[in-house]
This record gives sequence, C-alpha cells and structure tokens, in this order.
Amino acid sequence: MDAKLTWKSGLAFKGVSDSSFEVPLDASVEHGGGGAGVVPMEMILMGLGGCTAMDVISILSKKRQEVTSFEILLHADRATEHPKVFTDITIEYVVKGKGLDTDAVARAVELSENKYCPGMAMLRKAAKIKTAFRVEQE
Repeated sequence: MDAKLTWKSGLAFKGVSDSSFEVPLDASVEHGGGGAGVVPMEMILMGLGGCTAMDVISILSKKRQEVTSFEILLHADRATEHPKVFTDITIEYVVKGKGLDTDAVARAVELSENKYCPGMAMLRKAAKIKTAFRVEQE
C-alpha cells in the first residue's frame, strides 16, 4: 500500500493512495490551518470506523440479515500531552433492518473486533477500545 501527500498551502495537503481517490487534509483554524480538509487524527478515527464497518456489513450480508441502515458512531479521547495519542475509543454500531437477529449482529461485531479488522488490532495497542451495538427493527 502506498500513499502520497502533496502540499497545497499553509497546512493544507492533498492525499492520494493506491485507490486514486483524493482526500483533502488540513489543520483546524484554531491550530493554524484553514479548516479546508479532514484533520489527520480524524482520518485515523474514520479509518478505524470504515475498517470495522466494512467487516460488519459484509458478515451480516453473508448471514442474510436484511440491513436497511447502518451507522458507526465513534468517539476518541486523547492524551493531554504531546504526541496526544488516542487513549480511549468508543465505537457504537447502530444496525437497522427487518427481522434482524441480535446474535448475528453481536457475532459480526465480535469477528470484526477480534479477527478481521487490522485497524482495530493496531489501535488497540495504543488505546482502550470499547464497543457497543444497537439493533433497531423496522
């Protein structure tokens, strides 16, 4: 896997990886940036969410669960001193659908957490990660 960041101006960059999609990155205004892109630590948190979300939705699809809506809510606390790493991360999976099996959702989350998601495995070495899920029937 490769990625490239190209400086635009100030603290703004354009990120491109193997998939060829461009992602704007920038620092927040309060930290000297222009607020014209995703803050890098936000990108890491979203990457974790995307990693586990893709696992869970794929597993639920294979289990023939009729998911109509799926969200992951993430919250991260950071150290107060530099390098201000994530110390605690909370992930809440919100799965909506018809006739969803709560045990199937729990198993999908468990498999992502403990077997499939490399983002979870990496970040767990630095931060405590707590997960929860909600199943909402339609």
